[in-house]
Amino acid sequence: MDGERAYICIDLKSFFASVECVERGLDPMTARLVVADPARSRGTICLAVTPGMKALGVRNRCRVYEIPPGIDYITAPPRMRLYLEYSAKIYSIYLDWFSRDDIHVYSVDEVFIDVTGYLATYKKTPIELARFLVSEVRNRSGIPAAAGVGTNLYLAKIAMDILAKRSPDFIAELNETTYREKLWRHTPLTDFWRIGPGTAERLEKLGVRTMEGVTRLPEEILYKVFGIDAELLIDHAWGREPTTIADIKSYKSKTHGISSGQVLMRDYTQDEAEVIVREMVDLLSLDLLDRGCVTPRLSLWIRYSTKTGTPPSNGGIKIEPPTESDRVLIPAALSLFRRIAVPGQPVRGINISFDDVFCPAFRQATFFGDDDAGERHRRLRKAVSEIRRRFGGNAILRGTDFEEGATTIERNKQIGGHKAE
Repeated sequence: MDGERAYICIDLKSFFASVECVERGLDPMTARLVVADPARSRGTICLAVTPGMKALGVRNRCRVYEIPPGIDYITAPPRMRLYLEYSAKIYSIYLDWFSRDDIHVYSVDEVFIDVTGYLATYKKTPIELARFLVSEVRNRSGIPAAAGVGTNLYLAKIAMDILAKRSPDFIAELNETTYREKLWRHTPLTDFWRIGPGTAERLEKLGVRTMEGVTRLPEEILYKVFGIDAELLIDHAWGREPTTIADIKSYKSKTHGISSGQVLMRDYTQDEAEVIVREMVDLLSLDLLDRGCVTPRLSLWIRYSTKTGTPPSNGGIKIEPPTESDRVLIPAALSLFRRIAVPGQPVRGINISFDDVFCPAFRQATFFGDDDAGERHRRLRKAVSEIRRRFGGNAILRGTDFEEGATTIERNKQIGGHKAE
């Protein structure tokens, strides 16, 4: 890799399950353990399964009822706060050796590190440095890891995702040449980063089943089928990726939005679903207030019970003037819900987003409202937010949070939709 950049992508293997094994004094690589909430139905998804379970044919992210009978295993309820603590501990290990400016946190269990400037300092090749880091993480946290080394971010990710899984030490290395030699004819295409079933299906219709096949298609056909996304697909087919960690760090989005979504644990009537809408908008509006931002548009998506076969509903509503006030946003959301919901259909999922969020330099006065009353309400909401921040989300609640079907109290005990403890 002389003269080229060097990146390492590190993934913590079966992270949630590995943490539970370490906490129990078990070997994460051989123990039979799944992370799933036993309080939910047998249809609940296993958030993680150990390699020992995968060796027995148990798929990652399977449902509990899909685990073959006769397998003796441990069910560990999810503890999201604990997993975040382990993730922070492991990130601190990286910081012992690299500047945070050279680390991009991709997820709770995966990071990219630009190690180009450290090879001479540590007198190691990129693959030697990857082996050292994997060993450091295992020795200091107990968590096993896999690593990919590449001359760009994409190749590091692909080396880790596809090749490291088949390597005895769970470490692999790629450059543009070896990528073409080893993976140009690899199938299925869905093994490659950012190629989902939909993309693979469209490529299949073009007669393409490999990355080499992508490079042989005329680019005008790819742009016609995939639009601007064709540029990324073409680059990745050749093993190219111009984006660097420095580019990621300096990127500033032109538009912003905040959103919240819930998959409900049972079918809700539309009256009950309105309680959920009210709760979600209330919490999102507090988030806006804390940021000092406002939204000019609210979007809503409704998914119905799978028993009905009814397709989802979605829509948006303009908020004029832009605001963070729950007094405006909650009625607007309820009005939108009543307008787009299919009458009588049981609701199973809701997503709400505030779009094009921005933080105004000053607040516009209005001739048609009581600005003093509005400011008093904002101060009251700020006080509520501060109490919740200091003492927990359930320290102060609305009366509607106690209504039948309300979920705020339970969700305040969760992180990422799963139990925090």
